[in-house]
Amino acid sequence: WTVFYWAWWVSWSPFVGMFIARVSKGRTVREFLFAVIVIPTLVTLVWMSVFGGIALDQVVNKVGELGANGLTDISLTLFHVYDVLPYSSVISILSIVLILVFFITSSDSGSLVIDSITAGGKIDAPVPQRIFWACIEGSIAAVMLWVGGKEALQALQSGVVATGLPFTFVLLLMCVSLVKGLRTELSAYR
Repeated sequence: WTVFYWAWWVSWSPFVGMFIARVSKGRTVREFLFAVIVIPTLVTLVWMSVFGGIALDQVVNKVGELGANGLTDISLTLFHVYDVLPYSSVISILSIVLILVFFITSSDSGSLVIDSITAGGKIDAPVPQRIFWACIEGSIAAVMLWVGGKEALQALQSGVVATGLPFTFVLLLMCVSLVKGLRTELSAYR
């Protein structure tokens, strides 16, 4: 699973990188690194520590659905963890809202990037064009899930893993370019 998440991260990096570059224009490198690396890393660390620890405790101590049956349906694991917590229904609703926000913002940033690319790099492309790309993305996802179900999702995940490795070399070249660019700017300020 670590290779899958690594490849998933690599395949998302062009979209996320272009989106973050656009919304970070005018920020300092320090502000950028803090907002893009430090804060998400700390939030992920706390989240995985707290809720991962709760899930492990439930399995070890045979508490709730996880303790009784283990991981029978991985898509429901988060909600099984919540079932034994106080205010589980409130936490579940909050999680669903956060998942929706994640999907909406991910789709929005993806359509923003595709719109920018298809508009020849224009920052302010026509709004109908962006709406078109958002609808196309949503339609493709809906058709894939409706027609293919889990098999289509597994094929998509395999495709992501397959494209992740070659793009890693592009990312390494981009890292070298970033270091050279930062050194050039630093020498210009001295």
